[in-house]
Amino acid sequence: MQALLNKLDQYISSKRADYYITLQPGLSTDAITALEKTYGITLPSDLRALYQWKNGQQADAYDAFVNNSMFLPLEQALDTAKELTGMIGTDFEMENWWHPAWIPLFDNGGGDYICYDTTGVFTGIKGQLIEFWHADNDRDTIAPDLTTFLNTINQLYATTDPEDFDEYFEVKTPDGYPKGNFAGEPGKR
Repeated sequence: MQALLNKLDQYISSKRADYYITLQPGLSTDAITALEKTYGITLPSDLRALYQWKNGQQADAYDAFVNNSMFLPLEQALDTAKELTGMIGTDFEMENWWHPAWIPLFDNGGGDYICYDTTGVFTGIKGQLIEFWHADNDRDTIAPDLTTFLNTINQLYATTDPEDFDEYFEVKTPDGYPKGNFAGEPGKR
C-alpha cells in the first residue's frame, strides 16, 4: 500500500501541483486512534494508510481527487457515515439504501459518495468500493479493494498529460467492474 501511495504522491505533486497543495497532511497514528475511539470503529489497515498519507483535502478546495469527487478528511467521513447511518429506518427505509458498514471517502458535493465497504455488502468482499447515489438506488461496486482502486488511479496518472486533467476525470474501473448492485437487494452478512 505504501508504495502505491508514494507513487500517487509523486504523480499528483508533479502533474497537479496546484491541487496537491490543497491536500492536508496525513494523520498520526494517535490522531486516527482517537477518531476510532470517538466513532466506535476500527479502521482497516489500508484505510489507515490512506489517511496517514493525506487527510483529505481542504474544505475550500473543490477540484476532484477522482471521478468528480473530493477527498474527504477522515473526521468528516466518519461524521457523514454516522449521520447517514442515523437515517436508516426513517429517511432510508429501503434495505441497503445506506449501510452502517460504509465509510464515504470521496464526495461530489451533491450528496453522492464513493464509499469503503468494511463488511462486503452485496458481494461479501470486505474493503470493496461502493458508489452511493443519494437520489438513485444504484450501489455499484467499482473496485474490489482500495489497493486496486489506487492502482487504477496511478495508471491514469501514468498515461495522462498534466494539461489533460480538469475538474472532472474518471478512473476506468478494473476488469469485471462495476458490479451492479441496487438498494432494496439484500446484503451478504
